[in-house]
Amino acid sequence: MKQTDILCELLGTRYPLMQGGMAHISDARLAAAVSNGGGLGIISAASGDIRKIADQIDEARRLTDKPFGVNIMLRGENIDAIAKLIAEKKVAVVTTGAGSPAAYIPMWREAGVRVIPVISTAAMAQLMEKSGADAVVAEGTESGGHVGEMTTMALVPQVCDAVSIPVIAAGGIADGRGFAAAVMLGACGVQIGTRFLAAEECSIADEYKERILKAKDTSTVVTGRRLGHPVRSLKSAFSRAYAKAEYTDISDEALEAMAVGTLRAAVVDGDPKKGCFLAGQISGLVNKEQPAAEIIAEIMAQAEALLG
Repeated sequence: MKQTDILCELLGTRYPLMQGGMAHISDARLAAAVSNGGGLGIISAASGDIRKIADQIDEARRLTDKPFGVNIMLRGENIDAIAKLIAEKKVAVVTTGAGSPAAYIPMWREAGVRVIPVISTAAMAQLMEKSGADAVVAEGTESGGHVGEMTTMALVPQVCDAVSIPVIAAGGIADGRGFAAAVMLGACGVQIGTRFLAAEECSIADEYKERILKAKDTSTVVTGRRLGHPVRSLKSAFSRAYAKAEYTDISDEALEAMAVGTLRAAVVDGDPKKGCFLAGQISGLVNKEQPAAEIIAEIMAQAEALLG
């Protein structure tokens, strides 16, 4: 069995490709479109609203008969309730970030939910394997949103050597070349976020989508290192002001307050002044809006041609 077939069998998908669980962006419509296109769509549970998350799961099931997943950030709100909801709804896959899901893995496994934590170090990958995870997403610092320090090129092969469960590469992947490179590094498949921001089914504000489409290779910046949780976003009025403030005598509390509501301002309002437009370094390769299924087909066709 080819290494990519292993992931397809695990996920129940046609292609070894997952959509990233982008906070306040990855909804039922986008997830269903990705799943219908042969990948694994993911719904973000970052809102912490149990009723809303349940409705999104139900909506995705109305839009697709294919498997999909839910992403849960373990430092968010109502985590215990969300974890229980995922088990009760028997979602096909759960991906996790910002901590260890070890306490929930037995419940999820009993419900038949595949557990795939997102990790940024080989040591964390080993811990997740020991805790019973089905696979891990090795996400490099090139990705959008919360990031670690290691690059995808350095991280993925070290994680592949450290664990025996499937490894999914993420961070800096937007086309078939990135997919092929990930496979050559030992990954069984990929997780892609930023390119799906340009999917027709992605409901972000027009201003957000236009910024992605116009981005260049130097269009992103990492802020938040001072507070211990670095985030990659497009350069904007907000990110420039925040980056400048980090090197002043502003209090940590005031610095935290600066970021409150900025993602919503980008996603919902498309506010060019207040918005924090999360995106990966690969933004410069995203230059057209397409249906999610077309994005997936294009990536896989290019990858298959390269990999033979």
